[in-house]
Parts: sequence; structure tokens; C-alpha cells
Amino acid sequence: QVQLVESGGGLVQAGGSLRLSCAASGNIFSINAMGWYRQAPGKQRELVAVNRGGGATNYADSVKGRFTISRDNAKNTVYLQMNSLKPQDTAVYYCNAGVLDITLRVMDYWGKGTLVTVSS
Repeated sequence: QVQLVESGGGLVQAGGSLRLSCAASGNIFSINAMGWYRQAPGKQRELVAVNRGGGATNYADSVKGRFTISRDNAKNTVYLQMNSLKPQDTAVYYCNAGVLDITLRVMDYWGKGTLVTVSS
């Protein structure tokens, strides 16, 4: 099995910063894309940022210029640096990864989420 564990969420005032981390562990051969999604109460889950494994990144328009996704492949870890946070960023943030496991199966995995609350 593969597990993704997020950390770094919390309460922050508008204009502040947080850094989220997501570490993958288990029977991993390699990881392709890693990304972050978020979901606010009553809203659909949406893509925030993705690193596609070859260095290419993509961001939601709402976070461009404020958030940065990065990756440490040696640690199977992805980060999301969030600056200039707004109340609209309040959500549960989920890590997602496309993993090639040791049996060479490609599977999509999700973390359990970490809550980010931005106060006005």
C-alpha cells in the first residue's frame, strides 16, 4: 500500500503564509504527478496546483502568483507554499499523487486532508 500524509494546515490571518507538506510512503517504485486540491464546505473539490513529474507545473487562476508547488523526489514529498492568503482560500487541502508501485501498477492516491482557515 501507499499512504499520503499531509501536514502544515492551521489558522492564519489574511495576508499571512503557510506551507503544506505531503509525504508519500509505502511500496513505491516511482511517483509521476503530485498535486494539491482543496474543498470548502458546500463546494466541489478543485485543483489548486500540480507538478507533473518532469518539472512542469500548473496552477488554478485564483492562486497564481501567490502559491508555489515544489517537490523533493528523494523524500517523495510535495510542498505547497501559500503566501498572501485570503479568506477565500479557506478549505480542506488534499494531496494527490499518481504512483507506480513496486508491482508496476499505476494508481491514484489521496491524503486525508489538512484544514486551512484564513481569517479576515
